[in-house]
Amino acid sequence: MGRLKEAGASEMRPVRRARIAVAAVFAVHGAVTGNFATRIPWIQERLDLSAGQLGLALAFPAIGASVAMPLAGRISHRFGARAALRGLLALWTAWLVMPPLAPGLVWLCGVLFVFGATAGTSDVAMNALGVEVENRLGRSIMSGLHGMWSAGALTGSAAGTIAAHAEADARLHLSIAAGVLTVLGAVACHWVLDLRSAPEEHPPPRFALPPRSALIIGAVGFCAVFAEGASLDWSAVYLRDVMDSSPGIAAACTTAFSCTMAGARLIGDAVVGRFGPVRTVRTGGLLATVGGILVVTAPGAGLAIAGFGLIGLGIAVVVPLAFAAAGRSGPAPSQAIAGVATITYTSGLIAPAAMGSIADLTSLTISFCLVTTLTLGLVAGAGVLRTPAETDAAGPAVDSDPSAPRASLP
Repeated sequence: MGRLKEAGASEMRPVRRARIAVAAVFAVHGAVTGNFATRIPWIQERLDLSAGQLGLALAFPAIGASVAMPLAGRISHRFGARAALRGLLALWTAWLVMPPLAPGLVWLCGVLFVFGATAGTSDVAMNALGVEVENRLGRSIMSGLHGMWSAGALTGSAAGTIAAHAEADARLHLSIAAGVLTVLGAVACHWVLDLRSAPEEHPPPRFALPPRSALIIGAVGFCAVFAEGASLDWSAVYLRDVMDSSPGIAAACTTAFSCTMAGARLIGDAVVGRFGPVRTVRTGGLLATVGGILVVTAPGAGLAIAGFGLIGLGIAVVVPLAFAAAGRSGPAPSQAIAGVATITYTSGLIAPAAMGSIADLTSLTISFCLVTTLTLGLVAGAGVLRTPAETDAAGPAVDSDPSAPRASLP
């Protein structure tokens, strides 16, 4: 019996090590986003972009991700999961140097298209490895992994806040960040699982049309992703332009948003297990709506920052739960999940441009009125996340793995 236990522990040791490694990958991926988001006002000011022009440019990362994401599964199929993640993550981290170097709007759009393509493909690859580790451990870890992404985004935005407060040139700041994160990502990728497809296995399909069962679930995810993208990309600009805040305070707003997202995701599995997905999302939707109201009515920067923090807290666990619900919604879970992914990434595509266009026609305050309306939609639509087999006794068990289906995208 003792030998069996030792053998079992020996077999699980690489899996536990891979869990730590993939968690580090999630954190590195998030740190790129956090560093970039805090320097958006610097890029806008340097290129003298209007709100509409900036919104157009910020739509291109989502376009790039939507176009390139279907390729991630094929890349992993050909080169193996570890090599694919190592290469894709390195492209994402290294490309961080490029946005502040763009000499004009057209160049910035092109740079951000590639930025989004590398982000999306590496995101799919790391989620696939995360769910494989989860399956081998036999317990939920995906919410924690997404929490590590948010923690990485928080760390990156904190570094960006310091750099902005010090009035550091974004070209220098993001070059240093790119170098550090590329090295950290390469080290972490060395310890992830090395999954390889069988020679006779066919490459995964490029696209999947969303079935009807995924449309309403996707609409809930759409609301959350729109609010997330709008807050992450526009919170610093909002504080600077509407609240007349300093660059350091404006960047701190992005940090507050990332902080609440990270905290909520790190405890998300426990909260959903205790209260179930419907109550969790409805309560989160109410919190996010209160946050949106604070943002659009705040007389000063402090309340506006608190509002963005509440938005982050309220929407944090919605997308993982939407993917889980899609996986339970019909006879073809992978197709439903891919459909929800398409809808949510479409939201990420629309949000930056919509915010900028509305701001050009009216004001940024009116733009965030739209965000507030969408967060209220989470309250109305939370019921679609309920599991048919859920009961009072089995509810926590049903929802113990809310994020796992997300990694089925490849």
